[in-house]
Amino acid sequence: MADKPGLEGVIAAAKQAPGRGLPPVHLWHPEHCGEIDIRIRKDGVWFHEGTPIGREALVRLFSTVLRKDPDGFHLVTPVEKMKIQVEDAPFIATRVDRVGEALRFLTNVGDEVEAGPDNGIRVEMGEDGEPRPYLHVRRGLEALIARPVFYELVEMAQERDTADGPTLGVESNGAWFPVGPPGAHQL
Repeated sequence: MADKPGLEGVIAAAKQAPGRGLPPVHLWHPEHCGEIDIRIRKDGVWFHEGTPIGREALVRLFSTVLRKDPDGFHLVTPVEKMKIQVEDAPFIATRVDRVGEALRFLTNVGDEVEAGPDNGIRVEMGEDGEPRPYLHVRRGLEALIARPVFYELVEMAQERDTADGPTLGVESNGAWFPVGPPGAHQL
């Protein structure tokens, strides 16, 4: 991989993952090699040099070597670390299903994530006053929960009394996640 710099090196490193497992990017600590012209738009579309990456398999491959560090998002290989731009969250949660006691989400890059103590749901209010719900996917990487999926969560939500007053929330794998005050997310 050392003889394949840049984009080719990223592709080669991502393909090294055995089976469907994820490469151990959290264990790789190469020197920072600069930036690569990859941008993930807030709607989840990936761009390279201003052009959308049309191959879904390539986007999924890149997503496996994505890491969030204190200074931003990077594509990481054992020998390179290249900064990319992410407008919001790098992934979009496009589906949710109730599976027993768990809420199981599917992202736009094929990750299946069960909400719970290790993969929380949080809701921020956007500058426009609209809720911006997120799901933790892995190691600091989050998925923006798509609006239709968030509406499904609100429909599943139950009201609880909290220190902040009555709050709607959902439960998954023994953890409870507030989604807002009753009536706040009316359809």
